[in-house]
Amino acid sequence: MPFKLFDILPDTLMNDEINYENNPLHGLGLQELLTQLVDHYGFEILYAYLNINCFKTNPSIESSVKFLKKTEWAREKVEVFYLYKFKNLPRVSSEQFELPPRKRIIPEGQTPRAPAELSFEDAERVREKQAKKAAEHGKTKRYGNRKFNNL
Repeated sequence: MPFKLFDILPDTLMNDEINYENNPLHGLGLQELLTQLVDHYGFEILYAYLNINCFKTNPSIESSVKFLKKTEWAREKVEVFYLYKFKNLPRVSSEQFELPPRKRIIPEGQTPRAPAELSFEDAERVREKQAKKAAEHGKTKRYGNRKFNNL
């Protein structure tokens, strides 16, 4: 018997539909999202935290949008950054963590806060911590046919 989404998430339904309207990504286009991030943080900080080359090599909003529209893992990485660094929302539950950022349900009481203060030093600490954790667990991630360290 196939499961139904409302069997899993009964408290999140409103008239048989899930309410995504509290999610800051709801109705936000990728170009506007990137414009907000670049205006606030700049391409250098985005590259330092996300390690996505479209923010390093001849960066522009247009070329980044084009790349992110074609690359799901990178787009989701940017959307997570937007939610939890720029909008500074609290961490999500393990069930919501498994969902793509645009499908996450933000509880009614949670509202965006001031953007997180970010620095190149903090970005380096985060990358070192992630590299150490990945090495301890011997994990790598696979994107398409390519294999990357879990950074």
